[in-house]
Amino acid sequence: MSVKGKGGEAEKFITAGNELLAWEYEKYQAGFRFVVGIDEVGRGPLAGPVVAAAVGFPQGAVIPLVNDSKKLCEEKREALDEAIRKVPGVRIAIAEIPVEEIDRINILKATHLAMKQAAEAIPEADYLLVDGLPVPGLPKESCNIIKGDAKSASIAAASIVAKVYRDRLMVELDKQYPGYGLAENKGYGTAAHLQALKVLGVTPIHRRSFAPVRDIIEPPPEQMELF
Repeated sequence: MSVKGKGGEAEKFITAGNELLAWEYEKYQAGFRFVVGIDEVGRGPLAGPVVAAAVGFPQGAVIPLVNDSKKLCEEKREALDEAIRKVPGVRIAIAEIPVEEIDRINILKATHLAMKQAAEAIPEADYLLVDGLPVPGLPKESCNIIKGDAKSASIAAASIVAKVYRDRLMVELDKQYPGYGLAENKGYGTAAHLQALKVLGVTPIHRRSFAPVRDIIEPPPEQMELF
């Protein structure tokens, strides 16, 4: 389906029957009433929080043509984030777990906690579609979908919302902690970021439990030469 948008450009939408809604409609046919997709971003970076988003569209909604956020340029993600939020009846929740908690409980548990909190913030959800591997402790019945952000409209939308939210946050953190290139690398361990860590040191938003950061705080002992 195409609808003319601003400037006469055709904007594509997903409607009933599209394969990106197959998982959602399977659950509706099973008797569930509000299906929500969940995805996370920021598991791998050396700095900043891990973020999860939950997105649910009402049955029959006309949904923007979403995709896995990793396959979209920044401009397209920003436009889709705006379009997702304009869908009548859409429910969106975002949860972020700060670096202190990541260091305390580990990144996997922190990621699961973010997903759980995002799900809890949409109480009308009665079924959850989760990207990736199973997540324990979710508040509603759920299933996990490997590479779900390319297979489910709800998960793809969640991946976009989470990515846009976290990227904007890292741009703001770059202003507070200049020199690390956070606006460009979003906290990932690029060569320039690692070099900045060595020169400028570790900030409060760096994950001290991650090896590249930990090794700067407490350098590993040098190995003795035996020969």
